[in-house]
Amino acid sequence: MTSLHRPADPRSGLVISTHDLGRQQGRMMEVTRVADAPDELGNDVIGVPPGSPIALDLRLESAGDGVLVTGSAEVEVSGECARCLTAISDRTELDVMELFLYPDSEADDEEASRLEGELIDLEPLIRDTVVLDLPFTPLCREDCAGLCPLCGQDLNAAPDHTHEDPVDPRLGALADWQPQTSSTEETSTTREQ
Repeated sequence: MTSLHRPADPRSGLVISTHDLGRQQGRMMEVTRVADAPDELGNDVIGVPPGSPIALDLRLESAGDGVLVTGSAEVEVSGECARCLTAISDRTELDVMELFLYPDSEADDEEASRLEGELIDLEPLIRDTVVLDLPFTPLCREDCAGLCPLCGQDLNAAPDHTHEDPVDPRLGALADWQPQTSSTEETSTTREQ
C-alpha cells in the first residue's frame, strides 16, 4: 500500500497507538471508535463527505514483523446518480485488512505499510479501501431511466415522456414548405365546382 509520506498525527481518530499491544507475538487488542472522514475520500461523482463519521471496529494482532489490522469500517457515501443526477446517499461497511510492518523490520517490500514508531496511520488504508469499493457508475436505482437527451426531463418521474420525431437537420428548410398552386390549377378547380 502506498501513501504520500506525511507524519502520523496522534490526535487523528484514524491513528492508533500500539503501545499497549507490545511486540509479543500473538497479543491482541480491539479498537472501536468513530473518526472524522478526511478530505477527498472518493472521486468527483461519489465519495465520503469530509468530516462525516467513520465507525471503526478493528482487531490488532502482533504478528512477527508487524501488526495485523483486521475488521470493518462503516462510512457514509454520497454523490449523484450518473444517469438522472439526483442526490444519492448510503452507508456501507468495508472490510479492512493490512499488515503494518515495524519500522525496524528487515522486510524489503518498499510499498508495505509501516508503523511510525508505535503509531498506525489508517488513513491510507481507509482511503484505498473506500476508493476501490466505490461504484464506477453510481445509480440511484438499477433501473434508473435517466434524463431525456432532448429536454432534460427526468424520465423516472415522467416515464411516458415523448417528443415528436425530430426533423432531419438536412431537411429542416423543407419543414415549412407548402406547395404553391398555379393559377391554371385554381381555375380548373373552380370550374369543376
